[in-house]
Amino acid sequence: MTAIRGILSGLLASVIGIIVIGLLATIVFAVAIFVISTGAGLAGYDPSADFVVLSAALVVVSVILTGGFTPRLSGSGSSDEGDETFEDRTFN
Repeated sequence: MTAIRGILSGLLASVIGIIVIGLLATIVFAVAIFVISTGAGLAGYDPSADFVVLSAALVVVSVILTGGFTPRLSGSGSSDEGDETFEDRTFN
């Protein structure tokens, strides 16, 4: 019974994580659309909505993908300059 409860709690945590990431991605996508269309307007361009959405989608996807593979901002407490290891937080 404890194993089933552990599996269900892990499943619930995964579903909540997916929902939160989806909401954050939607908010970032809306902000990216605003920034891209405003920037194009300030530059004197009038792009169609298709290109604004395409460029915003590319920006958001690249931000999401690179966010999972960047090193941690907080180090392990050591300030050695020679220790340049890549910490992949996706598999910790």
